[in-house]
Amino acid sequence: MPPAPPTVVLVHGGFTDAAVWLGVIDELQRHDIPVLAVANPLRGLVRDATCVASVLSQVEGPVVLVGHAYGGAVITVAGTADNVVGLVYVAAYVPEEGESLRELDDRFTASPLVGRLKPWTYRAVGGEDATEFSITPEAFPVAFAADVSPSVAKVLAVTQRPLAATAFTEPASAAAWRTRPSWALVAGADRAISPDVERFGAQRAGATTIELDGASHAVTVSRPTSVADLIREAVRATG
Repeated sequence: MPPAPPTVVLVHGGFTDAAVWLGVIDELQRHDIPVLAVANPLRGLVRDATCVASVLSQVEGPVVLVGHAYGGAVITVAGTADNVVGLVYVAAYVPEEGESLRELDDRFTASPLVGRLKPWTYRAVGGEDATEFSITPEAFPVAFAADVSPSVAKVLAVTQRPLAATAFTEPASAAAWRTRPSWALVAGADRAISPDVERFGAQRAGATTIELDGASHAVTVSRPTSVADLIREAVRATG
């Protein structure tokens, strides 16, 4: 009997939840690939990576770790876990150790998302007030989900999970791509993260990369088969 394939662990990014993986999960399950979608707290890179690493420590066997958007930064740190055998970045940040997302963004022309974020206040650990951001509902379809049906984009806009401001400023404490094989998908029409940021990170990591022309930041929703195919490639290479 052939060995079981690695478990695919999916980490969503900011302004969304694990539901953005529904189509991808369906595709992976059709191919009998074990999969787990993590609830990313979105409270900052240190806290979020610690949370994901805790989940990984409880998964039996090898893991292919997949991150969308900000989730790419999270898997870059959490992916140093012993059972992680591969990393897949989907329209994602791929930071270097010691680098914050703001520093990575500042290398390139700002994306249209800048200036379309609404600040909120939440009570952080320790009792102090902290800032988090969501995308303004009127900007969400264009900035995040331009190739998704208008009705679905409206639903995504009002079901956002805000992202803590510290997620943009906390530096990555590790770069798992230095010791793990990596794959990357660049969304060619991404207006939330500049495609140049995605290309740069993927190239720096030496990732096997595909680019989807016309794909928005919500590529996991609009192109689930393409995303799943890249993940399956990683599973085959590491299984």
